[in-house]
Amino acid sequence: MNTIVPHTIAVVGAGMAGLSCAHALAQAGHAVHVFDKSRGPSGRMSTRCAEDAHGPWQCDHGAQYFTARDPAFRAEVARWQQAGVAALWDARLASFDGSTWTTPTTPVERFVGTPRMTSPAAWQAQNLGVGAQAQWQTTVQRLDRTEAGWAITSAEHGLHSQRYGAVLLAVPAPQAAPLLAPVAPAGAALAASARMRGSWAVMLRYAAPVHMAWDGAFINTGPLRWVARDSSKPGRTGAETWLLHASPEWSDAHIEDSAESVTAVLVAAFAALGGPAPLAATAHRWRYADTEPALTLGSWWDAPLRLGVCGDWLHGGKVEGAWLSGRALAAQVVPG
Repeated sequence: MNTIVPHTIAVVGAGMAGLSCAHALAQAGHAVHVFDKSRGPSGRMSTRCAEDAHGPWQCDHGAQYFTARDPAFRAEVARWQQAGVAALWDARLASFDGSTWTTPTTPVERFVGTPRMTSPAAWQAQNLGVGAQAQWQTTVQRLDRTEAGWAITSAEHGLHSQRYGAVLLAVPAPQAAPLLAPVAPAGAALAASARMRGSWAVMLRYAAPVHMAWDGAFINTGPLRWVARDSSKPGRTGAETWLLHASPEWSDAHIEDSAESVTAVLVAAFAALGGPAPLAATAHRWRYADTEPALTLGSWWDAPLRLGVCGDWLHGGKVEGAWLSGRALAAQVVPG
């Protein structure tokens, strides 16, 4: 097969890793096409915006906040803050072990997107650069290497006419593995080695502010792992909303349960902590929420194939890891 000269690069996945990678590539002068199966960017930095009988509401139901320790990522977060799409969340936090409440003593800066968690991703997608474009509601199902470059087949559009000089996957490991298996067994094996865990999230709505002794709590007993007053985050307006995250262990054990039964269990667990009954509740199932343990490769790149993978599951987990993984992969695609 002839060597393919790098030209337009396809990035599959518009979460933090994919957008970070696409932005770095566009800055390096490459034309970049970003594909995502959703209606817009953000991945697990997700916010539900909806309206029900009680009116409009929003609630972050994926990543709840992020930290910034790496200097490059701190600089990126500073840009988001300057653009008005991120801010510090000065939350009152607590932990509960089943019998005793404690308050964290180590100060940690926690950031959130403003006015919702999707905002940094939306800002990045709008500022990818002249040579970049995004295509939403496109579920990539197959990759084929041809003489003219990589071909992409999606569920919605069949075989795409464009050929790509490289394909970079920025999707959860269980979604990357089947795409890689026919064309890059080593990459598929790496993805298969990552154990990603599920998470149930339940979003609660109230007619008035709910006053608790904390804005966010780590729950280390029972089905809950995290509870947060979403309305306490900066930039939030509208209806009072709270978020309940089940523990990974409970979520995996109940991943196929109905949304109604999950909601009943988690709302009851919140009530046991002193939480009032909500006006309404909506559950969301994340099949691939986090990786335990997360890998520490940074990214994966096969130079002869011009095929790569990035994601938080390759870089220690979390939002910062996702951003760093995307940058790491872009640096391999564009050496120097």
